Order: sequence, then C-alpha cells, then structure tokens
Amino acid sequence: MGVSALGAIAASADASRTSEPSGTIGVAGATAEPAAPADTLAATQVALDDGPAVTSELSVAAAPFTGGTQVSVAGEELDQVASVTVGGAPATIVAADDGALTFTVPAVGAGSLGATADVQFTDAAGAPVDVEAPTAVVAAGTSVVQPLEGELTGALEAPAPTAPRTLTLTYTSDPAIDAQVGYVLAYWSSYNSDVYPVIHGYDCANFASQSLLARGWTMDAGWYVDLSTGAMSPSWASSTALRDYLYTRTDRAVELDDSQRDLVKAGDIAQFDWDSSGDRDHTAVVTKVEHAASGTRVWVGGHTKDADYWDVDTALATGGGSVTYFSIS
Repeated sequence: MGVSALGAIAASADASRTSEPSGTIGVAGATAEPAAPADTLAATQVALDDGPAVTSELSVAAAPFTGGTQVSVAGEELDQVASVTVGGAPATIVAADDGALTFTVPAVGAGSLGATADVQFTDAAGAPVDVEAPTAVVAAGTSVVQPLEGELTGALEAPAPTAPRTLTLTYTSDPAIDAQVGYVLAYWSSYNSDVYPVIHGYDCANFASQSLLARGWTMDAGWYVDLSTGAMSPSWASSTALRDYLYTRTDRAVELDDSQRDLVKAGDIAQFDWDSSGDRDHTAVVTKVEHAASGTRVWVGGHTKDADYWDVDTALATGGGSVTYFSIS
C-alpha cells in the first residue's frame, strides 16, 4: 500500500475538519453549538404623516377685544392650516410655514370683554387640527431606561394616548381705545362745546380728530387745533384733508377698503364717499364690530350725522357711494 498509517490518520483528520458544521471550533473532542439567533428584530421604519399639528401654547394668553393683536403658535406642517377661528369668529392668517403660524385676533363686541374664547385650527379639508401637548425635552444627565435582555426592540410603538387640548384666548380691554370710543359715546349728541369749537353743518372730521386726541395721539404741525383761538389745520376739520394726513402717518394708520371689513376694529376711522367723486364726504369713528358666518357688520359714531351706533350698511343703502377705513394702531 502506498499510504502509511500516519498519512491515513492525517487524511481522516482533514476530512473531519472539512465536514464540521459552520460555527464549531476545530479542537479534538470539543463541539461548539451554533450561535443563537439575534434577539433584536429590525423593523422597517415607516414615515407616518398625520397632517398639521399645533405643539405649543399661544404666544399671548390675552388680547384686546378690539382685535388686531398678532398671535403665533409652533407645530408641524402648519403651512397646511387653512383657517383659524377665535371664539367662532374667523381670524386672518398672517404667515405660515412648516413650523410656525401667525394669525390676527378678530375684533368682537364689548360684551366679550373678559370672556375666554376657544382657538380652533382646521385644514383644507375642514378637519380640525390636533393640538398636542408641548414636546418634552430630556435634560442632560437624565437616565434612560433600556429594554430588558430578550425584549424585542426596533418595532414601531403606538404613542401613549393624550387628552385632547384646546387653546384659549381671553379678551381684555385696550385703555387707549376705551378712551377714544368712550369719548365718542359721551359726546356724539352734546358736542363738548365747552372745550372744542363746533363747525356747524360739517363737524364730523373735527369730532373724529377729537376722538384721536382722546385716544392719546399728539398734535403736530400737520394736524392740530388751537383751543385758545379755534384755529384748525385742514386735516383736523376736513374729511379729505384728514385722509391725506393719515396717508402720511403709516406708523399710525393703514387704509382698508370695504372688502377688508373683517380687519376693522373699534376705534378705527370710517370715511364715506357719497357721490363716488374720490374725495371724502363724511368721517366717523367705528364704535362696534360684529363677526358672523354671514359676514362682518360695522357700526360708527360721529357728528353731523349724529349717531352712536350707525350701521355702515344702512348708511351706504341710504347715502350710496362707498366706504373706506383707516386701521388705527
């Protein structure tokens, strides 16, 4: 035979090593068990799009009932929010992107002073937007509980249920506007002639100017009355001249047309052009605004047409023409 006994033993050992199952250790007399399967299951991560959600409080908790305050919230996909209401009244969305949204608080009647109004958000389909609890932040150094050995990890877990939240805003008073509207309601029929000169037959701009002074405005070279002599600037006494003056005071007044009526608030200036000539024939002060599903109604007070609450729609139906406003800040 051409193979020695020693060579046969070596060949047998080689064959034995070749036939060992994967994972065994090639030591004579020792057999290793195959490695146990991993106890972690890899789950496919699926991105879930739950739509827009608000995850913060309102940037302010209270705002004047006269409207105009801008309020912001933070969240996710907020550029998909289509409408905002405060106490059921529509609010104007000023800006919105993925992480933040800003809206303007609508004006409401003085009867809402001190009331708390729910703030609601809806998407383009009309579905309510979730208002979630603010996201918790884990502080540095806080221990995190690890899963016990043998637990399955990596699987998607349903979030713990949270109670639905509603954001609320409290309507407060605006002292400056209170003083202005209070002045109009106090003197719309008595004219306060002990203090101010009266322009018989066309006192409307004179009275509106007085109300702005009561609000806290200060006179300047372009808008004034001299109480000792009765001298007035044209902008103090003339509706058209007052309009032109307010055009120069963009820090205090922004013109609105009647299609923007939902932005009008108490204390704003309303001006009427009865004959559609382009000038201004009558000036009044907004004393009340109401928002409803059917639209916004505005009432004004003033002189010449002596009134405390004159419905703008009634005024237009009676006198014709058009109305514009100056939103006063």
